[in-house]
Amino acid sequence: MNLLTVENISKSFGELVLFENLSFGVNKDQKIALIAKNGTGKTSILKMLSGSDTPDTGQVNYRKGIRVSFLEQEPDLNPDLTIEETIFASDNEVLQVIAKYEKALANSDDADAYQHAFEGMERHNAWDFETQYKQILFKLKLEDFHVKVGLLSGGQKKRLALANALINKPELLILDEPTNHLDLEMIEWLEHYFAKENMTLFMVTHDRYFLERVCNEIIELDNGKLYSYKGNYSYYLEKKEARIEQEAVEHHKTKILFKKELSWMRKQPKARTTKSKSRIDDFTAIKEKASQRRKEHEVQLEINMQRMGSKILELHKISKAYPEKPILDKFEYNFLKGERVGIIGKNGTGKSTFLNILTGTDQPDSGKVIVGDTIKFGYYTQKGIPIKEGQKVIDVIREFGDYIPLMKGRQISAQQLLERFLFDRKKQYDFVDKLSGGERKRLYLCTVLIQNPNFLILDEPTNDLDIVTLNVLESFLLDFPGCLIVVSHDRYFMDKIVDHLFVFRGNAVVEDFPGNYSDYRAYEDSAALETRIEKEKTKETKSAKNSWKTDEKTVQLSYLEQKEYKTLEREIQKLEAKKETVQQQFTDGSLSGDAITKLSIELKEIEDAIETKTERWFELSAMME
Repeated sequence: MNLLTVENISKSFGELVLFENLSFGVNKDQKIALIAKNGTGKTSILKMLSGSDTPDTGQVNYRKGIRVSFLEQEPDLNPDLTIEETIFASDNEVLQVIAKYEKALANSDDADAYQHAFEGMERHNAWDFETQYKQILFKLKLEDFHVKVGLLSGGQKKRLALANALINKPELLILDEPTNHLDLEMIEWLEHYFAKENMTLFMVTHDRYFLERVCNEIIELDNGKLYSYKGNYSYYLEKKEARIEQEAVEHHKTKILFKKELSWMRKQPKARTTKSKSRIDDFTAIKEKASQRRKEHEVQLEINMQRMGSKILELHKISKAYPEKPILDKFEYNFLKGERVGIIGKNGTGKSTFLNILTGTDQPDSGKVIVGDTIKFGYYTQKGIPIKEGQKVIDVIREFGDYIPLMKGRQISAQQLLERFLFDRKKQYDFVDKLSGGERKRLYLCTVLIQNPNFLILDEPTNDLDIVTLNVLESFLLDFPGCLIVVSHDRYFMDKIVDHLFVFRGNAVVEDFPGNYSDYRAYEDSAALETRIEKEKTKETKSAKNSWKTDEKTVQLSYLEQKEYKTLEREIQKLEAKKETVQQQFTDGSLSGDAITKLSIELKEIEDAIETKTERWFELSAMME
């Protein structure tokens, strides 16, 4: 069933043409992601779908009567309403019934109003719905329903807007960067939520694991054209690579034909026949096709940064706390050359505070931070840099440096660095206030890198960056020879870049985990399974001690079932180990698209087997209780 049809839409801003005559549709149960470079029109398309903008040509048509929710990148919420009032402001009938019931509860003197509200809850079966929406708010860390929206942070507002969209249970949900401002636990919860809910999705996201696990179709906007891929992110990578190879072959053939036709054109007399005129027209078309170039850049730099001494960065018994919120408690660590550390943890556990202490923009309550004499920090913060009115892109970066020195006396200029980060020469002379949000983030990254630091600290660098830019940044960081600290909720990015993790647990607990994010998740899942098994064993032992009569009544397993129960424990543990091995293979940057697809299929089969066997294990456990 078709829910949305987009026909021949176009959008231009003055002489800048974003796209022309784009058409696509969204059908029930599809989970589609739109992929494109920053500044090529992703947000414009989403705004057209939401009705907040209109195309220059073409039209957007929804199926009559369907319920649609839209999550904007910067939500527009009423600052005077509380969190709960914002939820109840929806036109959802069940939410309005719950709102009346909550009001009747608050006004206990009016028995008739309470009775009427109670009957409404019964009639609409709203009790379960109330539980569900409160669970969503709890998962998104919005527990205090009475806080005014105006007092919330930008991240909390985004999470509230997401909660609002989910609670309305739309038939079509349109999302602009849904994982921004979510910590890793929230993102994984959202993945599971979309997996179990019967909801059609159309989204823009840079989170590649989210794309892999949630989406079943990807639409790519590339050089003004739409390409559709009926599969997840791994499938998209494989098929895109094949498409580019085919285009390269066709391009080569076109160049050969162009040379042949050019030779013919030069030999022709001035008087043209009808037949030769047709061939000339064909020649013009071939020439245009042959002159096309793909504007894609890969960073391959041998950076000649300032040499590091033996002392890099030492933390001695660092403590930091805010009222009723401890961040660090006598934390100690000595950084070594070439360290690549990822930092993960829930929002509010002190990750950004930790980075500020390292760079001296914040001070610890006690302890010492000793920075080596040769260390030059490059610090990418979430705030970005202030842009002066009338500044051009090239002017901004030249304020911070003119070039990066490379090995063997070479260098990369500010212009060349911008080109590598997808700002072509024409774009470099655009005014900064014309850039999209993602393009500004990309420019900010360039201002940090042009200063040639040897200790790079990146606080959420992947927010608002498109997938193409993320690949460029990853290539740069893989070539970066200095120390690196990254705070990011982008699991794919972390897996590719870091060697070990600082896990901020909260309440000043920071653990050093030796591995990347997938290693950490596999370890946590395995530990959680072992804990569940141990609890069940403990329960079984206690039951045996308490009463032999109870055992006679409750132990209903046959000999074969008891044997199966014990076998399942061993099989589940083996599958968990196998899952961890497969997940580690994803971090190999040399994998082909075909290899990634095979690994994805294998991982899915292992996860399905774990789920089936665990379900059977719990079933047998319940029979023994």
